[in-house]
Amino acid sequence: MESTSGRMVGREREREALSGFVTAAGGRALVLRGDTGVGKSALLDHVADVATSAGHRVVRAAGVEAESELPFAGLHQFLYPLLPFIDRLDDTHREAFDAVFGRGGGAPPSVMTLGIAVLDLLSLAASQRPLLLVLDDGQWLDTSSIEVCGFVGRRLTGSSVRLVVGLRSDVPSGFDTAALPPLPVPALSDEASAQLLDLRSPGLDPRTRRLILDEARGNPLALLELPRHVLRHGRAPGDQRELPGYTGIPLPLRLQHVYGARIEALDDAVRAELLRGALDGVEAGAPTEHARGTRYRMTDADAAAHCGLLDVDPLSGDFVFRHPLVRSTVVQTATANQRRAAHAVLAHVHREDVERRALHLAAATVDPDERVAAALEAAADSATLRGGSLAAVSWLTRAAELSESHEERSRRLGSAAYVAGQAGLLDRARQLVLSDGASGTGESPASVVTSAYVALYEDGDVRSTHRQVLAAIENVRDGGAREPDEVLTRLVNLLLAVNQYASDEAMWERTHELLASLGDLVPPNSRIYQDSWGDVVRRGAGVHERVERALADLRTLEPWETTRLGVAAYHVDALGRYRPHLQRTVDREVETGAVASGMTMQHLIMLDQLAVGEWDEAERTGQRSLELTTSHDYALFTHHTYAYLGLLAAMRGRTGRARELQVTVDTWARPRGVGFLTQIADAIGTTAALTDGDYEAAYLHAIGITPPGTFTPYAHQAPRTLLDLVEAALHTGRAEQARRHALAAHRAALPAVSPRLAVVTCGALAMTATDPAEADTMYRRAETHPGAAGLPFEVARIRLAHGVRLRHTQGRKAARPVLTLAAEAFERLGTPPWAERARAELRAAGAAAPTATARLATLTWQERRIADLAAGGLTNKEIGTRMQLSPRTVGSHLYRVFPKLGITSRAALRDALGRMSEGQDG
Repeated sequence: MESTSGRMVGREREREALSGFVTAAGGRALVLRGDTGVGKSALLDHVADVATSAGHRVVRAAGVEAESELPFAGLHQFLYPLLPFIDRLDDTHREAFDAVFGRGGGAPPSVMTLGIAVLDLLSLAASQRPLLLVLDDGQWLDTSSIEVCGFVGRRLTGSSVRLVVGLRSDVPSGFDTAALPPLPVPALSDEASAQLLDLRSPGLDPRTRRLILDEARGNPLALLELPRHVLRHGRAPGDQRELPGYTGIPLPLRLQHVYGARIEALDDAVRAELLRGALDGVEAGAPTEHARGTRYRMTDADAAAHCGLLDVDPLSGDFVFRHPLVRSTVVQTATANQRRAAHAVLAHVHREDVERRALHLAAATVDPDERVAAALEAAADSATLRGGSLAAVSWLTRAAELSESHEERSRRLGSAAYVAGQAGLLDRARQLVLSDGASGTGESPASVVTSAYVALYEDGDVRSTHRQVLAAIENVRDGGAREPDEVLTRLVNLLLAVNQYASDEAMWERTHELLASLGDLVPPNSRIYQDSWGDVVRRGAGVHERVERALADLRTLEPWETTRLGVAAYHVDALGRYRPHLQRTVDREVETGAVASGMTMQHLIMLDQLAVGEWDEAERTGQRSLELTTSHDYALFTHHTYAYLGLLAAMRGRTGRARELQVTVDTWARPRGVGFLTQIADAIGTTAALTDGDYEAAYLHAIGITPPGTFTPYAHQAPRTLLDLVEAALHTGRAEQARRHALAAHRAALPAVSPRLAVVTCGALAMTATDPAEADTMYRRAETHPGAAGLPFEVARIRLAHGVRLRHTQGRKAARPVLTLAAEAFERLGTPPWAERARAELRAAGAAAPTATARLATLTWQERRIADLAAGGLTNKEIGTRMQLSPRTVGSHLYRVFPKLGITSRAALRDALGRMSEGQDG
């Protein structure tokens, strides 16, 4: 905290000690100990920089107070970056880590056993270059982690590993007895304090400057925060009242004692008033930004203001806490009964607010109370719709604790486990299921949902999860279920997801048979998933309209329901209109919400970007998805992302990268029977071969998905590769097979399923037609179909084929306009091999390649308006406000505009638009 502009003020002794700590031979440990705000974190940053400059690998971690009671939580965080080295350890050490990190079912090992395993892991990680472990806020580590860290820290001599820990001296911790060498971090000297204050807050009135220096007593945090607080509150230079505390950050323990003494001196009524305000989160220090009435309004608290505990908000006139530390001290000094009584009052104050009322009711309640449990469950539902799935898990768990019946407790624990799984908390989901004793002799339906969900998404296990979920549904049915049930619906939807990924005909047929026996127990939305996720060729008619009706009011849908319907929309090519909502939902969910749903939403967004030609943005979405899926260990979603990135690489002409990803996906998915991904792997091979002009290889890949003349049941890529198979067959002299496949698409009524299938079916019929009149009709239908504008890659390929046909049948002049459109589209998309193929056909037709001027007129009205505003200097947010679009949508439009104008940056917009206007005037 005592650095400025990258330079640390003072701390020469500590910096010298830390530099020697890094450069000295052998491993060692060191503990930095000091008051809150004294600058320990800044010194930890310094030692990390020194080690990095010296070529060390640096691994950082920080203790978290909320996890201080969770065994091995700190160690897990601390060693997570080194886990790849575990596979190189012997079986005994691997088993120790498996037990700790949830990869095995054994009991946690002893401190010595785990400590030795950690030492070997660190030595292995440091075998190539020295390793520095930096741990901040070590006082918040759980006891188990502290014991292991102490064991390891005392035994680093002779290794290339160093451990440095930062501790608050005012908080006792297990490190106090760990016998690790200390480095005290005292307050700054008077000279350094004055230098830091003058550097960070120049120009202070001399009396204010002196007062701050006296109050701070060499604490860097106080020196940095007090001036801003004084200026924000407009204190006059000569004001002799006690300065308020440091806004937003804990202060040294001496101030807590001062505040505690003042609180104790107040009468009971005022203390109760302060407690209600503190528990309700009344503002501290700064004027409130909340509307009046959203927080508890403290009254009759003048005595607390008089003794410096409260201020008066100049905007509302309400009492506010002088500093957050005052608020926390009020809570800490209250008894449990006093806190419960305050929460009961606050629950009544917020009786119209579902979530806040439930929060206070839960804190005020000790014994089971069904009314409170129901309120918490309602609050969890509300939080889920707002992207708060993490909070929903806690509230559902608390609701289970307060349930009066065993059945309700079990149901709510199952719901908590389900939401935890959706939120990416797979370990938490397992714990919740294990804590439910309702299953008796067998697995409860809720536990099946959780265990099967984890097995599917963590490892792509479609075979055993299908059997497990199928059996659970049969048990529910045979148990006499008469009405739709929440757990049964979850089982059905999970079964359909398993089937989608398996893409296995026998599994699907067994599922259809089971769901038919359930009748009205299967909700309407689940029937949509059943028809769209499996085989749109045979069951897709009418699904488009059903999806639109189900998505009519997106605000009422839980995130996972939106996701499932989005997947259905993808299968019938109706994603585009819902993408803005998906983008907003992803931004909300990936932080504190349904992370797993966010992963699928990112896939859906990427698929729509691929379809409409926003390939640069699709690449970025894919990379963000990869970061999210790998960080949460969702192996299925990770390889799903690889598959889409491979497909994009193949379309763009990066065929080497495409084939690498194809192998990665296929190697992982095929042994597991994840047919959904092996089909995409085959589609990558097909597209890459077509892009390279290797039509024989393309044909072989395509018929691996489906034979010509038919569409393999439950092969979702079969209709999607219709154009690929036809084109590859035509280029390899297999005209009969190509025609047979195009006619099969027509007989299967694929145009009725989706706009995309209508366009490609017409294109396939046109390419394979022997009758010129039929060919002309079908080409015209494909190129003018209302859905064609959203399918630039497919339409460009159809136009390329059309242009070639026209050159051969009607002459070069007739071919040029169509070939020009194809070449321009390929250039905008950024696929050099396809663009060069179109340019070659244009040259054969006697025309030059399209120029930038030819591309200018392709801006839509909306794109032109956005481009004009951006050229005028408006930001994406400002443009969005003016045009009632989201900033992300504005950005997407600009990414399409740039290649159309032949530019690569925003700075070039004005000139490009000027050239466009000149060309149009001419």
